[in-house]
Amino acid sequence: MGTVSNETSRLTNITNECNTCSMTDSLVLSAITNWGPRFVTNGVDIADFTRLTSSIETWRGWCREWSQAGEEHRLLGEAALASRQWLSAGTHLAQAAVYFHFAKFLFVDYPDEMHEAHAKAVECLTMALPYLQPPGERVTIPFENSSLVGILRRPISDVPSLPVVVLIAGLDSTKEEFRTTEQLFLERGMATLSIDGPGQGEMEYELPARSDWEGVGAAIIAFVDTRSDLDGSRVGVWGVSLGGYYAPRLVSGNPRYRACIALSGPFQLGEDFDRLPDLTKRAFMVRSGSATMEEAREYANTFSLADAASSINCPLQIIFGAKDRLFSAEAAYRLQSSASGPVDLLVLENGNHGCSNLSYRHRYQAADWMQSQLV
Repeated sequence: MGTVSNETSRLTNITNECNTCSMTDSLVLSAITNWGPRFVTNGVDIADFTRLTSSIETWRGWCREWSQAGEEHRLLGEAALASRQWLSAGTHLAQAAVYFHFAKFLFVDYPDEMHEAHAKAVECLTMALPYLQPPGERVTIPFENSSLVGILRRPISDVPSLPVVVLIAGLDSTKEEFRTTEQLFLERGMATLSIDGPGQGEMEYELPARSDWEGVGAAIIAFVDTRSDLDGSRVGVWGVSLGGYYAPRLVSGNPRYRACIALSGPFQLGEDFDRLPDLTKRAFMVRSGSATMEEAREYANTFSLADAASSINCPLQIIFGAKDRLFSAEAAYRLQSSASGPVDLLVLENGNHGCSNLSYRHRYQAADWMQSQLV
């Protein structure tokens, strides 16, 4: 607990220092201010975060600097592979994947660099999968005229058919960012299935972001039913940020889902659109396939739980930060009052977007809650 609190304090100090640095441009400041704690929570070494955020002065250099850091970890991973140090190889390569992911996560104004960094993130994670503890498997999920890509991991267990938690990313997160979150569920006896859905990760180049995720939910259940090592009667969903909207949409009206966790998701994206950081609005415009910002704003209005929430019958846990800068915390209360099933609500008074500045206050609790629903 003390270590986590100390790291949060260090991140706060770094953010404050960057806010007073005239050499750092507004987009870099926005990335650090809005998402800083998330980087460390999801696998970036605190020393690397400090070094990189202190040295990047312009958004144009963001992807390059993070990619160089990712390359260092990739080389360490490849050296470990050559020495047959499998555990170290998996750790280094999975960490490299996270760095390359953060190199590209909102870099939509420079698509060539973004695509290159993204390809390296996917490559590094794929290389790491056999050596993770427990190992992972790259899977494809048929969906409409395409296929979604996912990472399936199962805890080491004598139980032949395990419950599974589907992990849903947001607008700028992908399956490459989920190693630390997966571990929470794996340690509690649940398999994890982290996916890139429409407009996300590997699918963002094929399918635009979409508001209706009920079909995605049906496709995932159909995939789980093909796996004898997964228990299709015990499937839960966890989603963060825009994934905290997708997850409730995914389970709405679908009795096959046993539980849902919505972390920092909007209730009606259009109502929050104008308060979003410029980086986020630009990413949404690109990943939704909108031609203009005004078109993107109109499209955001379709991302609504107003009609779907009453069809959420499974147990629902809602987690939100009262100081979320992206989405209004009112979304948590609206979802709570609209859902038809039992609701567990946790609003953290000092929580930021994703509550990553207070990860110890909700991550273990959420994993325990999901375990109580599925195991």
